[in-house]
Amino acid sequence: MNIIFFQQLRMIRKENFYICQKRAMTLIRSISGIRGTIGGKPGEGLTPIDIVKYAAGYASWLGSRHPGEKLRVVLGRDARVSGGMISDLVTGTLLGMGVDVLEIGLTTTPSAELAVIEAGAHGGIMITASHNPAQWNALKMLDHRGEFLSEKEGEEVLRISEKGIFIFSETNKLGSYSYDDSSIQKHIDKILALTEVDIKAIKKANLSVVVDAVNSTGGIAVPLLLKALHAAKVHELYCEPNGLFPHDPEPLPANLRELCDRVVKEKADLGIAVDPDVDRLAFVNELGEPFGEEYTLVAVADYILGIHPGNTVSNLSSTQALKMITEKAGGKWHTSAVGEVHVVEKMKETDAIIGGEGNGGVIYPPLHYGRDALAGIALFLTHLAKSGKKCSELRDSYPDFFISKNKIELDEGTDTGKLIEKIREKYHSHPLTDIDGIKIHFDKEWVHLRRSNTEPVIRIYAESDHMEKADYLARKIIQDLREILNGTSGV
Repeated sequence: MNIIFFQQLRMIRKENFYICQKRAMTLIRSISGIRGTIGGKPGEGLTPIDIVKYAAGYASWLGSRHPGEKLRVVLGRDARVSGGMISDLVTGTLLGMGVDVLEIGLTTTPSAELAVIEAGAHGGIMITASHNPAQWNALKMLDHRGEFLSEKEGEEVLRISEKGIFIFSETNKLGSYSYDDSSIQKHIDKILALTEVDIKAIKKANLSVVVDAVNSTGGIAVPLLLKALHAAKVHELYCEPNGLFPHDPEPLPANLRELCDRVVKEKADLGIAVDPDVDRLAFVNELGEPFGEEYTLVAVADYILGIHPGNTVSNLSSTQALKMITEKAGGKWHTSAVGEVHVVEKMKETDAIIGGEGNGGVIYPPLHYGRDALAGIALFLTHLAKSGKKCSELRDSYPDFFISKNKIELDEGTDTGKLIEKIREKYHSHPLTDIDGIKIHFDKEWVHLRRSNTEPVIRIYAESDHMEKADYLARKIIQDLREILNGTSGV
């Protein structure tokens, strides 16, 4: 049995990254949409044939949800080079399925989500592979609320698409096409209208900000928002929406070194980084140090809880710092399975005032139920301005936790579920959470194991108050898995 270990060690101010490269052509079919590398053979990469098949399957599913109605779908995209080609294919497919298409052009995922609500549409498709590299793209599918499909709904779309259960329309029943490029501005207007966003306080703080938008649609949206918030200076770094990503687009510390340097050079108060579709958000402090993407949600939630005490939600792999600030404010912290749709479901169930994920995703229900970097920016800047602190001082006001992020790649055919079950048996005397793999609780530390649904991979995340301890916990679980695979564990 071959086993390969990849470790991603992430600290607040120091980081070492070891990245596993994907194979040349990949197509991942999941409940959250269709994601893959562009080109190759149908079914192996994201090809025109695959795009048409899944767009038609989505339209057919949408028709089953709204029988007898003339369907209308909002269509947007980020700035990836492949986006225009995919948009044309999706538009033609939807029109051919008798669906009216409202194209909103270059936009952000949260802007598209709000556009579905604004237009009273039956659904939406956002063409973006989020934080994935430039050779990737995807169809993110939304329902009439501008929210991602539930697990059951996503499975049904996949079933319809794979079985080809769709019928194209005749000439007199084809869909109509319209275009509106105002989605980003309308999104910003809604953010400015939030009572929790204090434009006067931000203006008074006289903030200088550097923005790294990785040459995608954040290059349009973030400077527009900052100027509307009256930031004193906005320094643009990679804000040309041409889809030519200058570095790995995931807003992790290892990918923000140029932003860190630019913040110091400009003597700016902070730096802002977003991913290509602007649903993930990371900050850099005035010293040119990463704020920590795990702490984006923590800081924004701290501000909101100070105004509206209540419950919060984050996924199982996110920092427990959110738990501490939530309980300090008199609320209750809840956890969900990993994935935006699961976080949203738990937020609705617990009437959470704010939630999100430790990857820099902030969900604020008064605006909408979706990760929204633009809303996160406005709330964070208000918090920073009102606190009277420097960005580094604000970060230092929160408890320090460190997460060691690892992944194990196994041979094809390995029963990853059985491996995780063996770990459950070994640690049965410890408190366990099993809504998404297994999370083992060790007093104020934890380890979370979850398997991929698309490949023989187990992800292992561990958190502690020192990075060395987090690494040790992760290595201990990795050793347990080695022993189970070698038949020497005694479990």
